[in-house]
Amino acid sequence: MISKSFSVLCLLVSFAIGSTAQTLKTNLEKTTGWKSCSQCAGTAGSGTFATHWFKQGVTSPALEGTSMQFFLGGTNNYSNAYWWKPVAYGTTATNFVYDFYYYIKNSNAPQALEFEVNQGLNSKKYIFGTQCGFASGVWRVYDAYNHRWVATSIACSSQAAYKWHHVVLEFHRTSTGKSQFVTISINGHKYYLNRSYSPKASSIRSLNVAFQMDGNRYQTDYSTWLDKVNVKYW
Repeated sequence: MISKSFSVLCLLVSFAIGSTAQTLKTNLEKTTGWKSCSQCAGTAGSGTFATHWFKQGVTSPALEGTSMQFFLGGTNNYSNAYWWKPVAYGTTATNFVYDFYYYIKNSNAPQALEFEVNQGLNSKKYIFGTQCGFASGVWRVYDAYNHRWVATSIACSSQAAYKWHHVVLEFHRTSTGKSQFVTISINGHKYYLNRSYSPKASSIRSLNVAFQMDGNRYQTDYSTWLDKVNVKYW
């Protein structure tokens, strides 16, 4: 069990604001500029094609007027789709909070849902990848340097359908140049991680938020809706 003192220290060290101004981008599901791909969402960026699309301005289900709908389907089992939204270029921010709500109608369809903040800086790409593994039953975090998902002890199985789920992810780029996963909050319950991994080499210099849908062994068609998608960085 993680001690209360350690948890408080972890939070204070990683998210001390100090004199650095915060930047908050809100309601990204309503903004333009979203990009997508399918094969790039596979292992080592080379997967099979999946039918995929997104639609903005969806009135139901929605929390604040309209939501954004993402669809995954096709005939290639275990195929995925990846969407991302650039939010800044060349930022040297070290702290990130990804705050959003998601909604599904079939909790048996996803193999996994992935939520990321990605920062390209100094020829490195810091991937703060966090995955709700419907099949594995736990949340996992991404070790970018070794190209692998690492299981946590935080449960993520049979997420209730027809219900909005609120997720808040907190990340930190450390002074030693690693991607630190600080906390996961799910529907008001916060869990401390304190896991750090090395970045991978990259020439990208942008900051983006991303969302990925993973297909199951039957490649069951399904949709996910996102709403109140916010990112804060400083």
